[in-house]
Amino acid sequence: MHHIKVSDLLIDVDRKQIKNLHLSVNPPNGRVHIATPLNIDDDAVRLFAISRLGWIRKQQHKFEAQARQSERKFVSGESHYFMGKRYLLNVIYRKRNPEVIIRNKTYIDLFVRENSSQLQRQRVLTEWYRKQLKAMSPDLINKWQEIIGVELNDWRVKQMKTKWGTCNIEGKRIWVNLELAKKPEHCLEYIVVHEMVHLLERKHNDRFVSLMDQFIPLWRNYRDELNHFPLSFAEWKY
Repeated sequence: MHHIKVSDLLIDVDRKQIKNLHLSVNPPNGRVHIATPLNIDDDAVRLFAISRLGWIRKQQHKFEAQARQSERKFVSGESHYFMGKRYLLNVIYRKRNPEVIIRNKTYIDLFVRENSSQLQRQRVLTEWYRKQLKAMSPDLINKWQEIIGVELNDWRVKQMKTKWGTCNIEGKRIWVNLELAKKPEHCLEYIVVHEMVHLLERKHNDRFVSLMDQFIPLWRNYRDELNHFPLSFAEWKY
């Protein structure tokens, strides 16, 4: 991968064995990426980018206007998300073991010991998210293994700072980002399908896109929805 400059834009150019040019503007800061066939030179890529400048600017403005959460302190009254829905955190002190309970579709009750630190409260909630995601994932994975016709050796939940999911093709193993517990379930399903399709096609080429269209036709909508949710303080992306 290398870079070209068009006007004031620095554009990532990635040459692949594909048939057509693919343009994307990526969260959180609107970075521009163009995947191009091997036989197209930089001048042609630059002209393509110039022809789409209006659209690129429009997408970047959307990201600039996108809501961003401030750093979470894990205190009562903060907004926290679970399965795409917004809840208010309610911290309750007690001497028993820590616990997290969703109440009245409005509150996430976080039970912790008195004088617990911000880090301790964060860990309790994070582990609750992990437990929920691990409980939801097996049914989705089993469903899509049968539909796609592949079989995983393993899957795991992992907190990642650059991607919503990854796939180890040789090991037939996928990871899903812990942050997906905060997004709607169909976003989790999209990521599971995306990573499992890599067992059929390693690269993000035309065949990969065709397979995604076949298995989950609305995947572009789910991708856009995932990337347009309020960005967390860490600014995850995909």
